Amino acid sequence: MVAREGTAVGLGSIERRVHVDASPDVVFEVVSDPVHVQQWWPDEAHYDSTPGSPGDIVFGKAGERVVVGFEVVEVLPPRRFSFRWTQPAGEPAAIGNSFLVTFELEPAGDGTLLHMTETGFRERGWEAAVLEETYRDHEHGWDHHLARLAPYVAARLAGAR
Repeated sequence: MVAREGTAVGLGSIERRVHVDASPDVVFEVVSDPVHVQQWWPDEAHYDSTPGSPGDIVFGKAGERVVVGFEVVEVLPPRRFSFRWTQPAGEPAAIGNSFLVTFELEPAGDGTLLHMTETGFRERGWEAAVLEETYRDHEHGWDHHLARLAPYVAARLAGAR
């Protein structure tokens, strides 16, 4: 189950919490390794899990593909993984041209509590209607995709037995 956290005033950040029945090491791999990320979030993921590593993620199939810029920011296994995404093609990700997503992991009983935060909405400089539409789109997207994470981990662990 994905828990929605209170949102910052002015559409500044999105926060979600998800409990996953797996160790932080397993959950870290699933949120940082592109082979696993593309099983619960984008249709394709192309990047190295190294800080400063640029890449992209792809949503859609065949002729309806949307390629989105992606750059790894921080890799602290098994506690934190962060990246910037949605920067314009050919530009390095930075404050003002991309969103920052951070996955923080903490042990919780026999599992892991994943805390996801996405920031950078107000920094894009968009008019209010565009800001609100983009923010709501990301809220909906994270609710959909994060709900797929724990079942993917469970299936992965069941297949490893």
